[in-house]
Amino acid sequence: MSSFNVPLLASSTLVPPPALCFDDVAFSHEDKVLLGPCSFNLDCTGPTLVMGPNGAGKSLLLRLAHGLLSPTQGRVAWSGHKRPRQAMVFQQPVLLRRSAVANLTHALAVNNVPRRTRVKLAYDALERFGLTACSNTPARVLSGGEQQRLALARAWVLSPQVLFLDEPTSALDPAAIKAVEAAVREFHQRGTRIVMTTHDLHQARRLAGDVLFVSGGKVREHTPAEAFFDAPASREAQAYIAGELVE
Repeated sequence: MSSFNVPLLASSTLVPPPALCFDDVAFSHEDKVLLGPCSFNLDCTGPTLVMGPNGAGKSLLLRLAHGLLSPTQGRVAWSGHKRPRQAMVFQQPVLLRRSAVANLTHALAVNNVPRRTRVKLAYDALERFGLTACSNTPARVLSGGEQQRLALARAWVLSPQVLFLDEPTSALDPAAIKAVEAAVREFHQRGTRIVMTTHDLHQARRLAGDVLFVSGGKVREHTPAEAFFDAPASREAQAYIAGELVE
């Protein structure tokens, strides 16, 4: 589900989001450190692609950033005085047992959007993401690509300043991947800050403005995408780009 803690914007123009700061953040479970300690700031325009091998801690980092988990050490904070409106779309979309359009109108209702505008906003979003023909179809019988686009449409209607995406295309076919990537670009063009995990180097090259590389529960480097792919600074990132095993 998408989650928001502040009122929605009245227009589609987004206020630039504040910087996200990880200050000596670590997360442990049963006395085992799964991530960190790590410190970094995400204040660039992005999209920020969080990369690394399986089990590196990418998804955990996103959950800490979004506030779904609290660090066991350090502090996750946003610059300024307010937490930005934010949403998260998961690898397996979390959809309600109702129609596609009802998934959107429900999200608008719980975020206190006036009843008179909910249906129009919902259908506008479905059209934008190519889902008009599926509007009355139960969300859970849609294809994987359609479900992922519906999750993105649900985030879209709520105008997040920051959108976290956790491997949103890992189980999709090429056409669905193309559609999701187009949606990511549209969020970015509207002014939403994108923070997205992926293990797909080609996808990262297509989308990334900057790369946060994680391996072994550590943030090894954070650099502009061009510099990361042309001359990665860490031994782990060099191995990863070369297709070698990374611990």
